[in-house]
Parts: sequence; structure tokens; C-alpha cells
Amino acid sequence: MLAAQRACNLRKVRAYTFLPSLRWRIALLVSLGIAVSYFDRQTLPVAVTAIQRDIPLSNTAYSELQAAFLIAYAVMYAAGGKLIDTLGTRRGFLLIMIWWSLACASHGLATGFGMLLISRLLLGMGEGGGFPAATRVVAEWYSIDQRSLAMGIMNAGTAIGAVVAPPLIALVLGIASWRWVFFLSGVIGLLWSLAWWHGYFPPSLHPQLSGEARRETLASLPEPTENESATRIPWLHLLAHIETWALVLAKFLTDAAWYFYLFWLPKYLYDARGFDIKQVGAYAWIPYAASGVGCLTGGWLSAWLLRRGKSLNFSRKLALGLSAAVMPSILLVTHVPVQFALLLFSLAFFGQQSWSTLIMILPTDLFPRSAVGSVAGLVGFGGAIGGTIFGFVVGYLLDHGFGYSAVFGAVSTLHIIAFVLIIVTIPVIAPIYQPLKASTQA
Repeated sequence: MLAAQRACNLRKVRAYTFLPSLRWRIALLVSLGIAVSYFDRQTLPVAVTAIQRDIPLSNTAYSELQAAFLIAYAVMYAAGGKLIDTLGTRRGFLLIMIWWSLACASHGLATGFGMLLISRLLLGMGEGGGFPAATRVVAEWYSIDQRSLAMGIMNAGTAIGAVVAPPLIALVLGIASWRWVFFLSGVIGLLWSLAWWHGYFPPSLHPQLSGEARRETLASLPEPTENESATRIPWLHLLAHIETWALVLAKFLTDAAWYFYLFWLPKYLYDARGFDIKQVGAYAWIPYAASGVGCLTGGWLSAWLLRRGKSLNFSRKLALGLSAAVMPSILLVTHVPVQFALLLFSLAFFGQQSWSTLIMILPTDLFPRSAVGSVAGLVGFGGAIGGTIFGFVVGYLLDHGFGYSAVFGAVSTLHIIAFVLIIVTIPVIAPIYQPLKASTQA
């Protein structure tokens, strides 16, 4: 009897020590997938001057290419969230990664603006499902007090991809045609797809989980609503909740700023600061590195507050408010030397990605697991539409002589407005279970 009890205790210890390791390996795997996504997004901005030698692009044409990506991204962010909820996380993420990897590679075949535009549309269609899949992974694997840190690790993939992109792309451009930048990106994505298919399963099916570890995993997750696993909640039911609209509008505002930073930072350094490709490769990664620190800091702070006994509402909103508070500093970028401008960009990128981590985790706090992908998709749709509209505004302002000062003046206010919106429309962050329980059809 004593030996059997010791064996049982040993199995429990092994389960408890293996489980955290597996969870964080899964977070790292998703983070690398997001890194591939952000590497792919940076291919055009970093390689644009090389591309322009073969395919002329004005600021307005450049805005149109980014708009093509973002419009397709917006539509498929919403549809991709529904796809993830329908196919499941493992199959859904595999499908969208293969799609966007091939789409990225297709840029290298472009001979004119029209072909670049089509490739950009196809890339946006694929990448639209990435973050809904990540959000769904969080809902499947992590307890409430772990979720913000897990999302922070996954969201840090944005920084990994964006940090690696400028120097690696500059290296490729130094030894080969710009077309090889896109071919390389496609191959990287396909390699990740293989790792994903072999490495990811939901807890109930994961082959590396013993019975004890599986029970521990499932027990640590929030209690599902009645028949939740069979529930498919229509978008119209989700849109009946003000919380959904609050998240969509907040993402609309703040992603307008983020996509401006993401797509226009290299071009700003080329056009306004006189950088060449080597200088962009040497310095443009710095703000993105700061964004990675922001991802981890925002997620860690919220998780730390929860472990200290603070409420979910307080923990999320304090971290969101602190993230938004640093964003107006970007207003000073055009008034300081380039070294300080990079520092201000770094601060803004830090705050933005701390904010983004927390906004992306709110669907898991508010909605049941069966709706998380769909809500995350709607939220991302709002963000991409915000980025599309603001991108057109930026292109118009720059081509009509307004300059970057006007752009930075506008972008400096967006996170503050979004934070006020969340405070007003979501007085308490808590699960919305009962209102959704009755909606059981697809």
C-alpha cells in the first residue's frame, strides 16, 4: 500500500512538473508562428526601396498595397476566427499558415503593381487567422491567472519577427535580388507548419499528457458554460453585447496607430531621416525589440496583480491604463534628433504591444471558449479596418504636403481615447456566460 501511494505521488509530481513545461513550450511555438507572420509583414516595408527600382511606388501606391493587405486581413480576421472555432485550433492554424506562406512567396514573382497588390491581398487573407488561433490556444490551455502572461509570450512573436526582419532582409538584399526575400519568408512559414502539426494538440488529445497531467490541465481551466463544447454562437448574438463593440472599437483606434508604426517606420527612416538600407537594417529593429518587452511586461503585470489577490477587473484595467499613458510621447518624434526619435519610437512600441497583449486576452475573460475565436476575429477585424483607413490618411497627408508632424499628432491620441472607451463601456471585466447560454446554433 505504501509503495503504491509513493508511486501515485511520484506520478503526480511528474505530471505537475511536466505540465508547466508543456504549456510554455506551446506558448513559444505559437510565438514563433506569430514571429513568422510579422517577418512576412515587414518584407515589403524593409525591401521597398529595392522593389521601387523595378516597380515604381508613390506614397499613395504604397498605402494602397498596405490597404490591400489590411482589407483582406480584416475580413479574414473575422472569418478566420469563425474558421478556427469550426475546424479547431490545430487544423485551422495549419491551414492559414500554409496559405499565407505561399502568398508571401508569391510576391517574389511580381512584375508590376497589380501583381504585388494581388499577393498582398492573398497574404492578408492568410494572416487574418493568426491571432484568433493564438487567442483560442490561450483559452484551451491556460488558467485565468496564466492567460495574460501566455498571451504576452505569444504576442512577443511580433517583436521577434520584426526584430529579425530588418537585418536579415538587408543581408539578403546585399547578396541577392529582393525577390529572394519573399521566397525565404515562404519557406520559413512552411517549416513552422510542420512543427505545428507535430507539436500542437488540445489538452484532451495531447499524446504527451498522462492521465494525471490531463486531469490537472482540464481542472485548471475555468468552468465551461452548460453544453459549451457543443455551442456555436452566431455573430449577431455576439454583437448584441456592448462588450464586443467596445473591444472592436478600441482595437479600431489603437491598431490604426500600430499599423502605421509597423508599415511606415522603415519608410519614415528612409524619407525623413535619410537612412539607407544598411542603416535601416542596423537600427530599425530597436523599437520592435522594445515592443517584445512590452508584450511580456503587460502580460506579466496583469498576472502578477491577479496573484497578489487583485480582481480581474482591476488587474486588466490598471495594466491597460499604464500602457496607454506612454503613447502620447510619440508626438515629439519629429522635434528631436534621430537617436531620441528611435528612443521615443521604442517607448511607443513598448506601450502599444503591452496594450495589444491585454486587449487580445479580454475575449477569453469575457466570453465562453466556444466563442473566443469568433470574438477575437471580430476584434481583429476592427483593428485591421482602423489600420486601413488610417493608412490612406497617412498616404494622403504625406503626398499633399502635411508632413509627418500631423500624422504623429493624430496617432498620439488614439490609445487614450480607446482606454476611456473601455472604462465607460465595460465597467466590470467578468465572464459573460448567462446571456450567451441560450444561443446554441451555428
